[in-house]
Amino acid sequence: MSPKPSRPTPAGQPPTPPDSPDLPASPPSLDPPAPRRSVLAAALGVAAAATVAAASSLTAVTPAFAAGPGDGPRAGAPSVDYHAWTTLADWRRGRAAGTRVRSGTRPGVVIDRPLGTFEYTDPHTHTTATWEYATWTAPVRVLPTPATELIASWNARTPAGTWLQVELRGAYTDGTATPWYVLGRWTSGDASGDIRRTSVDGQGDGRSNVSTDTLAIDKPESGLRFVSYELRLTLHRRPGTDLTPTVWRLGAMGSDIPDRFTVPASRPGEGAGRTLAVPRYSQEIHKGQYPEYDNGGEAWCSPTSSQMVLEYWGREPTAEDLAWVNPAYEDPQVCHAARFTYDYQYAGCGNWPFNAAYAATYRDMQGLVTRLRSLRDVEKLIRARIPVITSQSFLASELDGAGYGTAGHLMCVVGFTGAGDVIANDPASPSNDAVQRVYRRRQFENIWLRTKRYNAQGQVRSGTGGVCYLYFPSHPASRQLAALAELGIR
Repeated sequence: MSPKPSRPTPAGQPPTPPDSPDLPASPPSLDPPAPRRSVLAAALGVAAAATVAAASSLTAVTPAFAAGPGDGPRAGAPSVDYHAWTTLADWRRGRAAGTRVRSGTRPGVVIDRPLGTFEYTDPHTHTTATWEYATWTAPVRVLPTPATELIASWNARTPAGTWLQVELRGAYTDGTATPWYVLGRWTSGDASGDIRRTSVDGQGDGRSNVSTDTLAIDKPESGLRFVSYELRLTLHRRPGTDLTPTVWRLGAMGSDIPDRFTVPASRPGEGAGRTLAVPRYSQEIHKGQYPEYDNGGEAWCSPTSSQMVLEYWGREPTAEDLAWVNPAYEDPQVCHAARFTYDYQYAGCGNWPFNAAYAATYRDMQGLVTRLRSLRDVEKLIRARIPVITSQSFLASELDGAGYGTAGHLMCVVGFTGAGDVIANDPASPSNDAVQRVYRRRQFENIWLRTKRYNAQGQVRSGTGGVCYLYFPSHPASRQLAALAELGIR
C-alpha cells in the first residue's frame, strides 16, 4: 500500500504492424510526462460536455450509463462505457494478420501463420530471445460519450513459451489520434526463458499518457477527449513450435468522471440485508514473505482480494501449483496470487488488468476492470451473487473502523446490512478472522467514487472514481447475466 516511483521504459519493443486506416494518423511523439498514477489511484479529469458525431461508417454503439436509474446523460454526470469482444461474431469482425478465430464454447483468437520474427530484450531478465508474432485488431469502438480515460482488460491462456501484448490507439475530439500505446505485455507464468509480465512507462504524446494500466488525457480541463479507440493484440510464441496464446475476452472501459471531492449519496436498494459467503484472507499475515513480490504481504491487497473472490467461485490453485510456497506459510494461495499478478515494471501486484487476467486463468472464469456509478450498482451485483472488488484511498479519519489510512487499497464488497451499510472483506486486517468489516455506507461510497482527496499533509491527491474488478464464470446464471447487462457488461 505504498506509492511506487516512476521507472524507465523497457527496451526491446515488438515490431509495429502497419497503422489501421480507421483512425487518423498519429501525431508526432513528444517527451511524455511522468506517470501520474500513485499506487492504485488513477488521476481523473474535469468533466466536459464536448461531443462529437460519429461517422456513419463506424460501429454502432450502445448508450453509456450515467446518473441514476431513469436519468439520461447530463453535463457533469459520470459517464462509463465498457465494451468487450467475446463471441465468435465479435472475433470475426476484427482484422486478422497471421491469426485465426478458434470456435467452440469459448471462442477466441490464436496464432495461425506468424507474420515473422523479432528479437525482444526483456528489461527485467536482461535476456534477448527471438519470437514469432501475429496480430488481431478490433473494430473501432466509438464511445457514446467522449472519455478522459481508457483502461483495457483481457482474458487469455498463455502456455509457457507464449505471451501477448495489448495496445490501444485513441482518436481525439479534434480529429487527430494517439500513437499505439502498450497497455500490457502479459503472460500467466514466469517459466525460465519466458518474458516477465510488465506495464510500460514513459508513453505519451504531449496530450495523453499511460500510467501503468490507464491511458488518460493530460489536461482534461482543456476539453480534449477520446471519442473512439482501437485495441490490438499481438500474440507471440517461440519459433518453430505450434504453441499459441488463446484470447477469449478483450475489452476496454472509457470514462469521463467529474472532478469531485464529494459524491452524491445513494439510498439503500434491494441488495440490503444480504451477505455472500466469500472466504476471508488477510494480507497482513504475509508480511515479509517473498519480498521480491512488492516487499511481501503488506502490499498484497489486490491479489488477496482476487483470491478471495476466486475461491468464492470454487476456483483455487492445485497442490502442484503451490509446491513452491514455504509449507510453513498460512494461506499459500495468497502467495501464489501475488507472484502471478506481479508487474515487474510497476514492481507491485496492483496492476488492475493483470489481476483480472490472473482470475481468468482459472477454469471457466472471466475477469474485467470497469467503473461503477454508485453503491446501488454494487447492490445489483450482490443481489445476483457477484462480489465486487473496489479500489479506494482515504485517511484513517475518513473510514470509521478501518484503523488505517492508505494512498490506494483494494477490498471486496460481499454484502450490505439491512440499513444499507457496506459489508467488506478488508485484507488489511491483522488476521483472517478480522477480515470482514462493516463500513458506513456514506463514508465508503465517497472514498471509492471521488476523484480528488486531501492527504495527511493537506495536499490534493487523486481518487479512483469507482474502479472495480468483476470476476464471474464464463457461463453465468441468467440472473447474473441480467445484472451484468444492466450495467453494460456482457
